[in-house]
Amino acid sequence: MQTKTPTLYIEINNLEYIFFVGKEDANSNIKIIYKCNVPSKGIENDRISDFELALNTIKKNIYLAEKELNFIFKETIVIINKFNHSFINLSGFKKLNGSQILKENITYILNSLKSNINEIEDKKKILHIFNSKFFLDKKEVTNLPIGLYGEFYSQELSFCLINNNDYKNLKNIFEKCNLKIKKIFLKSFVEGSYISNVYLKIDTFFKVKINENDTQIYYFENDSLKFEQNFNFGSDLIVKDISKVTSLKIDVVKKIISQNQLNNKTSPDELIEKNFFENENFRKIKKKLIFEIAVSRIQELAEVIFFKNINFVKFLKNKNSLFLEINDKNNFKCFDESYRLFFSKNDTDVKLTDSVKIEDLLYSVNKLVHFGWKKEAVPVIQTKKSIIARFFDTLFG
Repeated sequence: MQTKTPTLYIEINNLEYIFFVGKEDANSNIKIIYKCNVPSKGIENDRISDFELALNTIKKNIYLAEKELNFIFKETIVIINKFNHSFINLSGFKKLNGSQILKENITYILNSLKSNINEIEDKKKILHIFNSKFFLDKKEVTNLPIGLYGEFYSQELSFCLINNNDYKNLKNIFEKCNLKIKKIFLKSFVEGSYISNVYLKIDTFFKVKINENDTQIYYFENDSLKFEQNFNFGSDLIVKDISKVTSLKIDVVKKIISQNQLNNKTSPDELIEKNFFENENFRKIKKKLIFEIAVSRIQELAEVIFFKNINFVKFLKNKNSLFLEINDKNNFKCFDESYRLFFSKNDTDVKLTDSVKIEDLLYSVNKLVHFGWKKEAVPVIQTKKSIIARFFDTLFG
């Protein structure tokens, strides 16, 4: 079976640049033929802080990929994660007075709202636009109601934006690498589209990713990315809190937890074994105490990240779907049920998930590049008519 030419994907975040090269066959299956992770030099605080350092790092690693694969890339797909971006949700409307909703009405609303965003946020660039809600005569409808009749139509759109300077810097970096950016995606959007395609009956959900040193939460509503927030703390808080209360070293705490001996059935009198106290005097510390400290901290994390987070209160409903991903290299599986318990408050349906596999992520990216997204809106550029055309429009329009 004949395969297509390789595609270069580059993920950029605060920690690292990840270079992927995937090869797609005729059935759209992707095989990773190259992968390289390097520290994200020139990236700090969710932005490009040192242009030359970022350029040299990216340029060098693109060259290494091309050398190993004996292939010259002309374009790339960029995936940005935890970059400096923001969200705005706006509604537009059209008075119909009993007439039919036309495609031109939808285009007008979309272009008008886009113009408003460009005027309000003149230092930012729109990265994604989503059709999030549609209302005809104050009743919500599931899809664009083109062709239907009514009195009043309104439409809500969600805009994802990044700073103009960051966008220009990215574009400039890849131009200096002789590469055209085919598309820039927010990683949260790509992951959300993957979840939506796997769970076909769920189009509104939260995704929480708790890593060792940071946490990310984003919200999809009607298959539209509505909001995202990042925190500079993660599961490391659990270890630090245990260390503080028990005076055990961080490494010792990690070893104790990784043994997976801690749970709510642990005997109140069971002590930490002597072999954990390397080069230290043995102290009687109860396993139950360590577990209770961890559980208390997990409960606080759930409250701060989700239930008492003022940015998400308006999105909380009676029944919420939440995909919870715990990414800790220490593999603290003994706390999985505690995470599930405390994030399940208020009838929240929690699904513990693993991180999305690279092949699945890139497959989703390719689908988005080639076929778009069912709720992503694309503004229509309206060409200016000549004076003669406008004159005839006036006479016969």
